[in-house]
Amino acid sequence: MKRPHLDDLLGGLLDAGTWRCWDRAPEQPALSAAYGQDLARASERSGADEAIRTGEGHVGGHRVAVVASEYGFLGGSVGMAAARRATAAIRRATAQRQALLALPASGGTRIHEGTPAFLQMLTISSAIAEHRAAGLPYLVYLRHPTTGGVLASWASLGHVTFAEPGALVGFLGPRVVEALTGTALGPDAQSPETLRLAGLVDALVTPEELRESIQRVLNVVAGGGAAAPPGHGPGHNDVAGPPAGPAGSGPFRITLPGSRPARSGRDPWMSVLATRAPDRPGLREFLAVASDVTLLGASSLGRGVSQGTDTSGTPIVTALALLRGTPCVVIGQDRSAQWHRRIGVADLDAARDAVRRAADLRLPILTVIDTPGAELSEAAERHGIAPAIARCLATLLTTPVPTVSVLLGQGTGGAALALLPADTVIAAEDAWLAPLPPEGASVIMYRDVGHAAGMARGLRITAHDLQRLGAVDLVLPVPDGGVDGGPKTAADVRGWVAGLAETAAACLRAAVGLDPATRLAARRDRHDQLTP
Repeated sequence: MKRPHLDDLLGGLLDAGTWRCWDRAPEQPALSAAYGQDLARASERSGADEAIRTGEGHVGGHRVAVVASEYGFLGGSVGMAAARRATAAIRRATAQRQALLALPASGGTRIHEGTPAFLQMLTISSAIAEHRAAGLPYLVYLRHPTTGGVLASWASLGHVTFAEPGALVGFLGPRVVEALTGTALGPDAQSPETLRLAGLVDALVTPEELRESIQRVLNVVAGGGAAAPPGHGPGHNDVAGPPAGPAGSGPFRITLPGSRPARSGRDPWMSVLATRAPDRPGLREFLAVASDVTLLGASSLGRGVSQGTDTSGTPIVTALALLRGTPCVVIGQDRSAQWHRRIGVADLDAARDAVRRAADLRLPILTVIDTPGAELSEAAERHGIAPAIARCLATLLTTPVPTVSVLLGQGTGGAALALLPADTVIAAEDAWLAPLPPEGASVIMYRDVGHAAGMARGLRITAHDLQRLGAVDLVLPVPDGGVDGGPKTAADVRGWVAGLAETAAACLRAAVGLDPATRLAARRDRHDQLTP
């Protein structure tokens, strides 16, 4: 496979005429005449003066700093001079509050320089950590090959990591691994495709697709927060709340035109049945009305069954997105994928990872709840499904960024509770939340599932019940029959989902505008103040 030279890669990535090189002539360590000759030959062959090149340019109008490997220079290996150049560029990007893009293609540490060069991986990683701590985006594109100390340090610290399809990406090169262990690695052990399935790479992106992929991410993260976009100010279905008070002064409650007041008369069992309908709109339809969506980790929305492989998607999907113009991290439960596999420990860990990314990028979080429950199996018990739920809900309870939760459909048990903690909770009119499915509650009380409908009617599970309790802030109507039917036509579905997304985006913007201490205190205290 022919792979582009770095000059060609940068030419296709950056806006025309925006590249500015930051590099100065490197100061190489005086080690030996032979090493000096190696450096001279590498420079002559590659046309570069070192294995790292740095500078800045624009991608879709977004200013971005670049640290890129020149693989033609001694295999992209990083010595003292290259490390100093990379570190200086990272610190400059931090000082100038620029997004940072790394384009590694390296065999790792420059062995010619030994341990002093090896230790520079710590220096580069420290600069990356400072950049991330400043709330600035760090994006990585793993090129062929990326191995050794580079992969084990700064190339693996991205907020979002893309990889070149078919690239060699591994801890040590396969030749070295075989020589040291006597065992050859499998053909896919160091492939980005394998890393993608493990959630260690966010997407496989060809060089031709890189510009669009980077621009899509920058559209979401470059602002560093959720400012109200044009056309979404007052009068555009925005929420309103009370002035920020001191921490602990009481929970934040919002109002929204069109929100249904709490009322009775709906049959809870019909809500359960409506949310279980196969054609019920869910997360996939919700994400379809968002823009600039980038799936994170192993997340997949699925494509059904193809060539004997089940590609039904992941039960929890995490993504960067612009929701009606508002940047956020979406963590949602995909009802379609859960027909094939229930939510497990790995899915909950992926949700926690997305919360951490949102906090690093200072982006608000939107969770979407729609689940028949967590995985029920021996394997789930051995892997710790209950502790995984606890860790997930605790992470959401304490994250410093604003959070909004949408109860979209089924809200069964701990899997639903794991994504519920939020500053604002919205519910579809026929959504529901319960510690067990009604059938499970029936088994506990009557030792059979025949009393499920009665249990649903007695457990206060509906959206209106939850609003009366104070656990839900907004209840949004469902067209064409409410809880007894749900959206009927494609136009109904699109309109309903778009309205739900508009409301969620408005709530995100309102939460961003609150005093953080007040917001966190209200999130902490809201369930202490439920009204029986």
